[in-house]
Amino acid sequence: MQFAPDAKGRVENGVGYVKKNFLAGLDPASFAAVNPAAAVWRDTIANVRLHGETQRKPLEHFAEEKPRLRPLPLRPYDCAVVRPISANACCRVVLETNRYTVPHLYASQKLTLKLYPDELLLFHHDKLVATHPRSYDRRQLIRNPDHERDLISHRRNARHQTLLLAFLALSPHAEPYARKLADKRLNAPHHIQRIVALSEIYGPAKVDRALQDALAFEAIGSEYIANLLEQRERLGGPPAALHLTRRQDLLDLDLPPADLNAYEPKTSS
Repeated sequence: MQFAPDAKGRVENGVGYVKKNFLAGLDPASFAAVNPAAAVWRDTIANVRLHGETQRKPLEHFAEEKPRLRPLPLRPYDCAVVRPISANACCRVVLETNRYTVPHLYASQKLTLKLYPDELLLFHHDKLVATHPRSYDRRQLIRNPDHERDLISHRRNARHQTLLLAFLALSPHAEPYARKLADKRLNAPHHIQRIVALSEIYGPAKVDRALQDALAFEAIGSEYIANLLEQRERLGGPPAALHLTRRQDLLDLDLPPADLNAYEPKTSS
Protein backbone atom coordinates (compact mmCIF):
# COMPACT_ATOMS: atom_id res chain seq x y z
CA MET A 1 0.00 0.00 0.00
CA GLN A 2 1.31 3.42 -0.96
CA PHE A 3 0.49 6.75 0.64
CA ALA A 4 0.95 10.26 -0.70
CA PRO A 5 3.37 12.45 1.25
CA ASP A 6 0.47 14.42 2.71
CA ALA A 7 -0.99 11.20 4.15
CA LYS A 8 1.83 10.80 6.66
CA GLY A 9 -0.23 12.45 9.38
CA ARG A 10 -3.06 9.93 9.01
CA VAL A 11 -0.58 7.05 9.31
CA GLU A 12 1.03 8.54 12.40
CA ASN A 13 -2.40 9.10 13.96
CA GLY A 14 -2.97 5.34 13.86
CA VAL A 15 0.31 4.77 15.72
CA GLY A 16 -0.70 7.34 18.32
CA TYR A 17 -4.12 5.69 18.73
CA VAL A 18 -2.50 2.34 19.56
CA LYS A 19 -0.09 3.93 22.04
CA LYS A 20 -2.76 5.92 23.85
CA ASN A 21 -5.65 3.47 23.77
CA PHE A 22 -3.97 0.08 23.99
CA LEU A 23 -0.59 0.56 25.63
CA ALA A 24 -1.66 3.56 27.73
CA GLY A 25 1.67 3.71 29.56
CA LEU A 26 2.02 -0.07 30.01
CA ASP A 27 5.55 -1.52 30.08
CA PRO A 28 5.14 -5.13 28.85
CA ALA A 29 7.83 -7.62 29.84
CA SER A 30 8.16 -9.18 26.37
CA PHE A 31 6.58 -9.40 22.92
CA ALA A 32 5.14 -12.77 23.91
CA ALA A 33 3.01 -11.02 26.55
CA VAL A 34 1.95 -8.19 24.19
CA ASN A 35 0.59 -10.25 21.30
CA PRO A 36 -2.34 -12.00 23.09
CA ALA A 37 -3.43 -8.78 24.78
CA ALA A 38 -3.20 -6.87 21.49
CA ALA A 39 -5.42 -9.46 19.75
CA VAL A 40 -8.12 -9.08 22.41
CA TRP A 41 -7.96 -5.27 22.22
CA ARG A 42 -8.14 -5.36 18.40
CA ASP A 43 -11.21 -7.64 18.31
CA THR A 44 -13.18 -6.08 21.18
CA ILE A 45 -12.32 -2.36 20.90
CA ALA A 46 -10.38 -1.17 17.84
CA ASN A 47 -12.20 -3.11 15.12
CA VAL A 48 -15.73 -2.60 16.40
CA ARG A 49 -15.62 1.17 16.99
CA LEU A 50 -16.99 3.70 14.51
CA HIS A 51 -13.99 5.12 12.62
CA GLY A 52 -13.90 8.92 12.56
CA GLU A 53 -12.68 9.19 8.95
CA THR A 54 -14.76 6.48 7.22
CA GLN A 55 -17.73 6.47 9.62
CA ARG A 56 -17.64 2.68 9.40
CA LYS A 57 -16.48 -0.06 11.67
CA PRO A 58 -12.97 -1.29 10.67
CA LEU A 59 -14.21 -4.89 10.98
CA GLU A 60 -16.83 -4.29 8.23
CA HIS A 61 -14.34 -2.44 6.04
CA PHE A 62 -11.81 -5.25 6.41
CA ALA A 63 -14.39 -7.83 5.31
CA GLU A 64 -14.65 -6.03 1.95
CA GLU A 65 -10.88 -5.71 1.47
CA LYS A 66 -9.96 -9.25 2.58
CA PRO A 67 -10.69 -11.00 -0.77
CA ARG A 68 -8.30 -8.60 -2.51
CA LEU A 69 -5.37 -9.33 -0.19
CA ARG A 70 -2.50 -11.46 -1.42
CA PRO A 71 -1.34 -14.50 0.57
CA LEU A 72 1.59 -14.12 2.93
CA PRO A 73 4.97 -15.46 1.74
CA LEU A 74 5.77 -19.03 2.67
CA ARG A 75 8.88 -17.91 4.55
CA PRO A 76 8.38 -15.18 7.17
CA TYR A 77 10.22 -11.93 6.67
CA ASP A 78 13.60 -11.88 8.40
CA CYS A 79 13.64 -8.72 10.47
CA ALA A 80 17.09 -9.32 12.00
CA VAL A 81 19.74 -6.63 12.13
CA VAL A 82 22.85 -8.09 10.44
CA ARG A 83 26.32 -6.80 11.22
CA PRO A 84 29.92 -8.07 11.36
CA ILE A 85 31.38 -8.78 14.78
CA SER A 86 34.67 -10.25 16.06
CA ALA A 87 35.23 -12.81 18.79
CA ASN A 88 38.09 -12.06 21.17
CA ALA A 89 40.84 -14.45 22.32
CA CYS A 90 38.72 -15.46 25.34
CA CYS A 91 35.96 -16.85 23.05
CA ARG A 92 33.58 -13.95 23.68
CA VAL A 93 31.72 -11.44 21.53
CA VAL A 94 30.70 -8.11 23.06
CA LEU A 95 27.35 -6.52 22.30
CA GLU A 96 25.97 -3.51 24.17
CA THR A 97 28.49 -4.12 27.02
CA ASN A 98 27.32 -7.74 27.41
CA ARG A 99 29.55 -10.71 26.56
CA TYR A 100 28.34 -13.87 24.83
CA THR A 101 30.35 -17.10 24.52
CA VAL A 102 31.32 -18.80 21.26
CA PRO A 103 33.02 -22.20 20.67
CA HIS A 104 36.80 -22.15 21.14
CA LEU A 105 37.35 -22.87 17.44
CA TYR A 106 36.14 -19.33 16.67
CA ALA A 107 38.31 -17.41 19.12
CA SER A 108 39.73 -14.26 17.47
CA GLN A 109 37.61 -14.96 14.36
CA LYS A 110 35.42 -12.58 12.36
CA LEU A 111 31.75 -13.59 12.63
CA THR A 112 28.37 -12.38 11.41
CA LEU A 113 25.76 -11.33 13.96
CA LYS A 114 22.03 -11.62 13.31
CA LEU A 115 20.27 -9.65 16.03
CA TYR A 116 16.60 -10.16 16.91
CA PRO A 117 14.58 -8.52 19.72
CA ASP A 118 14.75 -11.68 21.86
CA GLU A 119 17.80 -13.59 20.63
CA LEU A 120 21.04 -13.34 18.69
CA LEU A 121 22.63 -15.73 16.23
CA LEU A 122 26.33 -15.91 15.38
CA PHE A 123 27.56 -17.29 12.05
CA HIS A 124 31.00 -18.15 10.72
CA HIS A 125 30.53 -17.73 6.99
CA ASP A 126 27.23 -19.62 6.47
CA LYS A 127 27.56 -21.89 9.51
CA LEU A 128 25.55 -21.16 12.65
CA VAL A 129 28.01 -21.46 15.56
CA ALA A 130 26.16 -19.96 18.55
CA THR A 131 22.68 -18.95 19.67
CA HIS A 132 21.92 -16.91 22.79
CA PRO A 133 18.92 -15.18 24.35
CA ARG A 134 19.44 -11.45 24.06
CA SER A 135 20.12 -9.61 27.32
CA TYR A 136 19.09 -6.00 27.88
CA ASP A 137 21.04 -5.78 31.15
CA ARG A 138 24.50 -4.26 31.33
CA ARG A 139 27.90 -5.95 31.61
CA GLN A 140 26.54 -9.49 31.83
CA LEU A 141 28.25 -12.71 30.74
CA ILE A 142 25.82 -14.98 28.89
CA ARG A 143 27.30 -18.49 28.77
CA ASN A 144 26.61 -21.64 26.85
CA PRO A 145 27.83 -24.53 29.09
CA ASP A 146 28.83 -26.57 26.02
CA HIS A 147 31.17 -23.78 24.88
CA GLU A 148 32.92 -23.71 28.26
CA ARG A 149 33.26 -27.50 28.46
CA ASP A 150 34.79 -27.57 24.98
CA LEU A 151 37.18 -24.75 25.91
CA ILE A 152 38.34 -26.51 29.11
CA SER A 153 38.85 -29.76 27.20
CA HIS A 154 40.80 -27.94 24.48
CA ARG A 155 43.08 -26.24 27.01
CA ARG A 156 43.67 -29.53 28.83
CA ASN A 157 44.59 -31.26 25.58
CA ALA A 158 46.93 -28.39 24.65
CA ARG A 159 48.64 -28.63 28.05
CA HIS A 160 49.05 -32.42 27.67
CA GLN A 161 50.50 -31.91 24.18
CA THR A 162 53.05 -29.41 25.52
CA LEU A 163 54.09 -31.85 28.26
CA LEU A 164 54.38 -34.69 25.76
CA LEU A 165 56.71 -32.66 23.55
CA ALA A 166 58.86 -31.78 26.57
CA PHE A 167 58.93 -35.47 27.56
CA LEU A 168 59.92 -36.66 24.09
CA ALA A 169 62.79 -34.16 24.04
CA LEU A 170 64.32 -35.73 27.18
CA SER A 171 65.60 -38.95 25.69
CA PRO A 172 65.54 -41.29 22.68
CA HIS A 173 63.87 -43.78 25.06
CA ALA A 174 61.01 -41.38 25.86
CA GLU A 175 58.90 -42.26 22.80
CA PRO A 176 58.74 -46.04 23.40
CA TYR A 177 58.18 -45.37 27.10
CA ALA A 178 55.28 -43.03 26.27
CA ARG A 179 53.68 -45.74 24.10
CA LYS A 180 53.93 -48.26 26.94
CA LEU A 181 52.45 -45.73 29.37
CA ALA A 182 49.46 -45.27 27.06
CA ASP A 183 49.00 -49.07 26.86
CA LYS A 184 49.46 -49.98 30.52
CA ARG A 185 48.54 -46.97 32.66
CA LEU A 186 45.14 -45.33 32.92
CA ASN A 187 46.41 -41.76 33.28
CA ALA A 188 49.45 -41.55 31.04
CA PRO A 189 49.59 -37.69 30.98
CA HIS A 190 49.90 -37.66 34.79
CA HIS A 191 52.95 -39.95 34.66
CA ILE A 192 54.50 -37.92 31.84
CA GLN A 193 54.04 -34.74 33.88
CA ARG A 194 55.78 -36.30 36.90
CA ILE A 195 58.71 -37.57 34.83
CA VAL A 196 59.20 -34.14 33.24
CA ALA A 197 59.23 -32.67 36.76
CA LEU A 198 61.83 -35.25 37.82
CA SER A 199 64.04 -34.20 34.90
CA GLU A 200 64.11 -30.67 36.32
CA ILE A 201 65.40 -32.06 39.64
CA TYR A 202 67.84 -34.75 38.49
CA GLY A 203 68.66 -33.58 34.97
CA PRO A 204 67.87 -35.11 31.55
CA ALA A 205 70.92 -37.42 31.50
CA LYS A 206 69.91 -39.28 34.68
CA VAL A 207 66.28 -39.49 33.56
CA ASP A 208 67.45 -40.89 30.23
CA ARG A 209 69.30 -43.70 32.00
CA ALA A 210 66.33 -44.35 34.27
CA LEU A 211 64.01 -44.62 31.25
CA GLN A 212 66.40 -47.06 29.57
CA ASP A 213 66.55 -49.29 32.66
CA ALA A 214 62.77 -49.05 33.21
CA LEU A 215 62.17 -50.23 29.65
CA ALA A 216 64.52 -53.15 30.17
CA PHE A 217 62.70 -54.24 33.35
CA GLU A 218 59.19 -53.39 32.01
CA ALA A 219 58.75 -50.97 34.94
CA ILE A 220 56.12 -48.66 33.46
CA GLY A 221 55.13 -45.69 35.60
CA SER A 222 56.52 -42.49 37.07
CA GLU A 223 56.93 -44.11 40.49
CA TYR A 224 59.46 -46.57 39.03
CA ILE A 225 61.43 -43.75 37.42
CA ALA A 226 61.46 -41.85 40.72
CA ASN A 227 62.66 -44.97 42.59
CA LEU A 228 65.49 -45.60 40.12
CA LEU A 229 66.67 -42.01 40.39
CA GLU A 230 66.56 -42.03 44.20
CA GLN A 231 68.47 -45.33 44.42
CA ARG A 232 71.24 -44.06 42.17
CA GLU A 233 71.51 -40.86 44.19
CA ARG A 234 72.16 -42.90 47.33
CA LEU A 235 74.84 -44.99 45.66
CA GLY A 236 76.62 -42.27 43.73
CA GLY A 237 79.79 -40.42 44.89
CA PRO A 238 81.86 -40.52 48.10
CA PRO A 239 80.23 -39.15 51.24
CA ALA A 240 80.86 -35.50 51.93
CA ALA A 241 82.66 -34.17 55.01
CA LEU A 242 80.61 -33.47 58.11
CA HIS A 243 80.27 -29.78 58.85
CA LEU A 244 79.16 -28.60 62.28
CA THR A 245 78.03 -25.05 61.98
CA ARG A 246 76.62 -24.39 65.43
CA ARG A 247 78.52 -24.44 68.72
CA GLN A 248 75.83 -26.45 70.45
CA ASP A 249 76.44 -29.17 67.86
CA LEU A 250 80.07 -29.55 68.97
CA LEU A 251 80.89 -32.40 71.34
CA ASP A 252 82.42 -31.22 74.63
CA LEU A 253 83.76 -34.36 76.38
CA ASP A 254 84.94 -34.33 80.01
CA LEU A 255 87.27 -37.32 80.50
CA PRO A 256 88.59 -38.38 83.93
CA PRO A 257 92.43 -38.46 84.43
CA ALA A 258 94.04 -41.67 83.29
CA ASP A 259 94.92 -44.22 86.00
CA LEU A 260 98.58 -45.13 85.40
CA ASN A 261 98.99 -47.35 88.47
CA ALA A 262 98.68 -50.43 86.32
CA TYR A 263 101.89 -49.48 84.61
CA GLU A 264 103.90 -49.00 87.78
CA PRO A 265 106.57 -51.76 88.36
CA LYS A 266 105.74 -54.17 91.14
CA THR A 267 108.17 -54.32 94.11
CA SER A 268 108.96 -57.60 95.80
CA SER A 269 108.40 -57.77 99.53
